Amino acid sequence: MGRFLLFALIGVFVFGVGCKKQSIKYKEIIGDTTKTGTFDDEPSIRVNSSKDINLKTVYFEFDRSDLTERSIETLKENAAYLVSGSNIKIILEGHTDERGTTEYNLSLGQRRALKVKEYYTRLGIAPNRIATISYGKEKPIEMGGNEIAWSKNRRVEIKRLLN
Repeated sequence: MGRFLLFALIGVFVFGVGCKKQSIKYKEIIGDTTKTGTFDDEPSIRVNSSKDINLKTVYFEFDRSDLTERSIETLKENAAYLVSGSNIKIILEGHTDERGTTEYNLSLGQRRALKVKEYYTRLGIAPNRIATISYGKEKPIEMGGNEIAWSKNRRVEIKRLLN
């Protein structure tokens, strides 16, 4: 029994080491501070975390990833700016309010980001100019357990990638 367990552990270790995950590094610039992380589908990139005044945040209803009329207008305004600068690349950061499990909120944040990406591509923005990531409930913009705070946290932030 002991040998079997030893061989099983060795097999798990070898399999885990042999499977290379495609994680891609990025740097997020926040003032004078640089934060490093990874994406699964983009080459090494740098994110300008300071708000690009031309790219407005899109907000969502509770537990929804559907675009509202208001969010569609915001996306159209953003798209006009993005089309004017055809070399601009962006990242769509999906966020949720604090309610729900971490796993559920990560999934919801990703659905929101992908919905925005889909709409941008319909407006003529090339998909290879758009990366997505979900932070779920991990990066609230407003603290508080009330509807005012929750409504501000249900969002997709559009950030410009640094070349």
